[in-house]
Amino acid sequence: MTKGAPVAVLTGGSGGLAPGIATALLQAGFVVVLTARGAKALDAAAERLRGERRGTIAAIASDARDPASTRALAQDVLARFGRIDVLVNAAASSTPIGGAIEELDVAALIADADVKIGGYLRYIQAVVPAMKQAGRGHIVNIGGLTGRSSDTLSGLRNVAVSHLTKVLSDQLGPFSIMVNAVHPGIVRTPHLEELFAEMADERGSTAKDIEAGFVADIPTGRILSPADVGRMVAFLATADNAAITGQSLTVDGGYSRGIFL
Repeated sequence: MTKGAPVAVLTGGSGGLAPGIATALLQAGFVVVLTARGAKALDAAAERLRGERRGTIAAIASDARDPASTRALAQDVLARFGRIDVLVNAAASSTPIGGAIEELDVAALIADADVKIGGYLRYIQAVVPAMKQAGRGHIVNIGGLTGRSSDTLSGLRNVAVSHLTKVLSDQLGPFSIMVNAVHPGIVRTPHLEELFAEMADERGSTAKDIEAGFVADIPTGRILSPADVGRMVAFLATADNAAITGQSLTVDGGYSRGIFL
């Protein structure tokens, strides 16, 4: 039995994409539950959103690496709100891992994948029973365009996001649970600003020049905002979307040039 407004759980709730995704979900009428490992940063993110937007926002800490923690999160959400309609998986480390194969830190690469891929799966395991009982649900997995390039080995986690999305769409489709992936392009977040600054130092340039070089390669001529990603997530999360599942959708202003059918 469900009650009240629809509820969306957003993992990685204190991260750079979280404000845009949470805002779009609030505008779509969802109660938004932010979750992340760091309680202090999570509470701060929730307070900022409360100051900017109307709607119900809750902050509940959980650890993507710990199945007991992800299960406890789901139980807490159900106890408070009586339902879980949407899971948006966005928890991930933002540090690229790669370099020469002889020097690769394999343990770090596996740990990185465990946060994103393992974490996504643990959160899905935690919420699926409630979705099955309700007879509907939406899961949106946030990936990234590094899965479509050979720039860094840690991009393999985003290939895995597409794979697990497709497999789970097969498994959960009969229960009217839609599973899709969103792969953002170059999005203006604190991490992106740090990356531009690092690249500028390495090249003896300025962050502004580095940004201009990226913008020149984007057909729409601008760096995306978290809100751009949020609008796609909210579209996929709505109850009217009962046919789109198993898809990996890119939000990048045309930056990626590959053709995928």
